[in-house]
Amino acid sequence: MRWMILVLGLFVLGACTGKPSLDDEVLSDRQLNLEEFFDGRLTAYGQFQDVFGTVRRRFTVDIEGIWDGETLTLVEDFVYEDQSTERRVWTLTKTGPDSWQGTAPGVIGIAIGEEKGDTFNWQYTIDLPVPDGTLRVTFDDWMWLLSDDRLLNRAYMKRAGVDIGDVIITFEKER
Repeated sequence: MRWMILVLGLFVLGACTGKPSLDDEVLSDRQLNLEEFFDGRLTAYGQFQDVFGTVRRRFTVDIEGIWDGETLTLVEDFVYEDQSTERRVWTLTKTGPDSWQGTAPGVIGIAIGEEKGDTFNWQYTIDLPVPDGTLRVTFDDWMWLLSDDRLLNRAYMKRAGVDIGDVIITFEKER
């Protein structure tokens, strides 16, 4: 019984942790322009960490981004540490000066995003491929432009409304 109370307490505590906001203090004068940053070739390095802090999976991603003036297409080729692979193709459309929507295979409904200064917030629900099938999770992605060629992404993940971990990714734009 004590074990269950401890686990429940950790989940409640995890739900109370702070998350970024587009209203947070501006720390740089950089302006993220999603269609410019992701147009071209990029490499990303990332890992998934569960709510207890244990790193569960690492990966690299080769990305080809194509901006045609209306649509940003991102072809993402993942290679996981166990050598398994996955391809995800995102189709993003700019819906306003700072707003986006997008789709990809496995995404439930439409992903929505908003840019502000050097920050981008991207939210969606996806049936995520995992080694033993799929897992329906909700992502709350936060991206910050660190330099002209580097973007940091922290994605908070939930399943059925409960925090299950987060993903940290660094995107590096090829010059």
